[in-house]
Amino acid sequence: MSGPGASGTDVVTEAGSGAGSGAGRGLTDPWAPGARGTPPDLTALTSLQVLRRLDSGPRGLTDAQAEERLLRYGENAVPEWRTASWPRRFVRSARDPFTAVLLCLGVVSATVSAWGTALVILSLVVVSCLLRSSGEHRADRSMAALRELVATTATVLRRGSDGCEGRDGRGGRDGRGARGAGGSRDGGGSRTREIPVDQLVPGDVIRLGPGDLVPADVLLLRASGLTVHQAALTGESAPVAKYAVDAPGLSGLSGLPDLPDAEGDDPATQGAGARTPAAGEAFAGVFAQPRLCFQGSSVASGSGTAVVVATGTRTRFGAARSRPGRRTASAFDRQVNGISWVLIRFMLLTPPLVLMANAALRGRGLETLPFAVAVAVGLTPEMLPVIVTTALARGASRLARHHAVIVKRLPALHDLGAVDVLFLDKTGTLTQDRPVVGGAVDAYGDPDPEVLRWAAVNAWWTLQLADLPAPDALDDAILDAADEEDPARYEGVAALPFDPVRRLSTAVVRRPGRLGTHTLVVKGAVEAVLQRCALDDEERNRLSALAAREADSGSRLLAVATAERPARHRDYTPADERGLDFLGFVALHDALAPTAAEALKVLAARGVSVKILTGDHPGTAARACLDLGLDTTVGDLAGGGDLAVGGDDLPGAGEVVTAERLDALTDAEIAELARRTTVFARCTPEHKARIVAAVRADGHTTGFLGDGVNDLPALYAADVGICPRDAVDVVRESTDVVLARKDLTAIEHAIGAGRHSSGNIATYLRITLSSNLGNVIAMLVAGLLLPFLPMLPAQVLVQNLCFDAAQLAFAYDRPRPEALRRPTELRSRAFFRFITGFGLINALADLATFAVLASALHTAVDAGSQAEFHSGWFTENLLTQALVMLLLRTSARPASGRRAPSPVRWAAAGLAVTGLLLPLSPLGPVLGMLALPGLYYVLLGAVLGLYAAGLVFARGRIGGAQL
Repeated sequence: MSGPGASGTDVVTEAGSGAGSGAGRGLTDPWAPGARGTPPDLTALTSLQVLRRLDSGPRGLTDAQAEERLLRYGENAVPEWRTASWPRRFVRSARDPFTAVLLCLGVVSATVSAWGTALVILSLVVVSCLLRSSGEHRADRSMAALRELVATTATVLRRGSDGCEGRDGRGGRDGRGARGAGGSRDGGGSRTREIPVDQLVPGDVIRLGPGDLVPADVLLLRASGLTVHQAALTGESAPVAKYAVDAPGLSGLSGLPDLPDAEGDDPATQGAGARTPAAGEAFAGVFAQPRLCFQGSSVASGSGTAVVVATGTRTRFGAARSRPGRRTASAFDRQVNGISWVLIRFMLLTPPLVLMANAALRGRGLETLPFAVAVAVGLTPEMLPVIVTTALARGASRLARHHAVIVKRLPALHDLGAVDVLFLDKTGTLTQDRPVVGGAVDAYGDPDPEVLRWAAVNAWWTLQLADLPAPDALDDAILDAADEEDPARYEGVAALPFDPVRRLSTAVVRRPGRLGTHTLVVKGAVEAVLQRCALDDEERNRLSALAAREADSGSRLLAVATAERPARHRDYTPADERGLDFLGFVALHDALAPTAAEALKVLAARGVSVKILTGDHPGTAARACLDLGLDTTVGDLAGGGDLAVGGDDLPGAGEVVTAERLDALTDAEIAELARRTTVFARCTPEHKARIVAAVRADGHTTGFLGDGVNDLPALYAADVGICPRDAVDVVRESTDVVLARKDLTAIEHAIGAGRHSSGNIATYLRITLSSNLGNVIAMLVAGLLLPFLPMLPAQVLVQNLCFDAAQLAFAYDRPRPEALRRPTELRSRAFFRFITGFGLINALADLATFAVLASALHTAVDAGSQAEFHSGWFTENLLTQALVMLLLRTSARPASGRRAPSPVRWAAAGLAVTGLLLPLSPLGPVLGMLALPGLYYVLLGAVLGLYAAGLVFARGRIGGAQL
């Protein structure tokens, strides 16, 4: 087949002998020390200059040069991340503040011979660490190995030390994986051979063919119809056209590629599904540069010859792999740690205060130390590690089982529940990775189905005659929209497929009844087609302006033209693509994801603001948002629910901010801008990370959905990183949550599961700490007023065990739907207002119980009365805690007629029964408790009734739902 695409592009015509003669020059390292990714100076060099700088040439290196560079640069191996072993994860699980304080209390308990308390605390710590480390270890095992993306061998050109043969006299270096004599002669003394990828060095010249994995970062010297898949690096599914350019500053090497389409993606002909690097893609960084190919990508079609410019950790892929990065504290860490350290201070102060008060008022000494330690343990929510781990593990298990979502780091599930700003790209999430035809218009902008018909003829016969490996995505969209019988009416003669230089494709057909005439049907980029049409400058400018207006509205345009030529047998060439008659434009846009609109509504209803960070043209991004009903003009984030979804009165496309504006802004100004902006277009990876970090610093909990290496900075900047299952491995290993597919519905389910688990954790903390605080206050008061201890240490331990066992039901609770409609946060101020208020109510109920006991017993202070007092307060404590579990687990707004879910209801009932029956059981005397008179139960019923009324009243005033 004729045409440039067939002959390829060859930019290196000399410098071949420079490699051998340059031995004395020495290799100039093109990589600055500590640089990551492609060095900036490569973008300013021609291919000849790059070869000279690498002391190489088109015939490759000698074996001696390759060995010297292998010693200098090391093997071309991607560093392997070693996941933490199970024992290491177990130890790491014990590092959170509450687990640490529990261990300290266990040590103190053992020191004062409170062995029962020490054993219980140690058991809780071990169970929590086992659950957490086991869950995270299972998630790690589900991740695929990174090395699956790296090639094992490469075809390289090597010259022997004498310029002809290899050192072993057969062309092979030493037989290590090379074909040696089996290699082929490449002229000029070079020999092609297969060598292990880890033996490649900078300056090696390699051959690339269909299906090959790119073994290192390379610069193209020659290319013929070359397209590569870069999804491993950028997350984009369509292959990208690559070609050699022998001039610096062209096609994105030092600036933007000179393509006319305002859309950002070349909307024109993309042969074999390839995407030509276009203006907007320069914002994607070096991955958009057409003459550079990167390790981790693969060849989709065509062939090429390239020089290796980076190996090992100096490749883009290796650099991302070797620097996993470390996030700052996540939302879960910040919230739990803030509450934890305040409680730790209380617990550390409690024992000295108890000792000093008893010594001053009662003259007691160290004999009260066990009681003081018991009081501190009583304040500790010792089940917190177990409850947190169980709730999060159950949520993660449900997500994996029902929605194929893997939560790799359990606290990330809480972070998902707290997310109020979600950042994502447009492609693959709001839209599918395929275009659809929006319409066809003539030269005056009027609808014209003939334009679409001729575009379909071009697409069909190009596919049939050019022997393409796969149909182009745009051609697929055109054929889907057109009448399938239209192309069959014509007889195909020849085809000139798309190539990135011409940026168009041509099909030559014979019309029915038109003997002796061939019709050229040309389809491609607007400017490329207009330049080949028989138009005056005024008409060409008018059509260009019409195309620009359509592109600004978010459409991707293809121009269509035809020409009549006398039939001939000679091959058609690109020179025949001239003097065309312009027909019109075909407009395409991205197909919307079928579940995106509904998922956006759900996220908006749950208080999650969606922000779009994309490298696309602003019009394309705005068009997708408009089609989905996502308002791009939003209010302040602090107001909540800033998405207007599903409305019919959207104010146009709204304001879309391009990333260039961010360069002149401070982080605080970016955060302010993000409050009223939904779409950020033309974003580089650095822009994305900066926006995410600024919004996070503004007090929001952020999530970011990404799938390419270029998304890593933003994934690290967010509270929780999310990626789809088919993302590049280095991204999957770096994120916290892996989705079965890139779908907003899966994220919505994950956020719901996070709020479910976080809501249960918050409920546990509210109830436990308010109850514990009340008990501690009552214990301190009773210890000062009574001539004996209000409760024995063994009784405190049994009481805590009963309450702890009942509290485990919170991990299995089912929150009310209204609790899932807002982000779940543990806000310290509201949290402590809640536990202080309800803790005081609980303390008053305990003090009232003391009065009831005094009235019911009214006996002298002897051993029997002490046992009865202990029994009465033990029973009252468990009954009040059962009431708290039932009355405070719901939101502040009562739900009439609805009972608590079964786990909590049965746990509360079991706790109440234990409180009533344990003093009467055979275990009662063992624990120092006796049966109580009937009058006590009557008076206790009155106290509990008043206590329940106080809880209901305070619940509405204090506002437990604000946590």
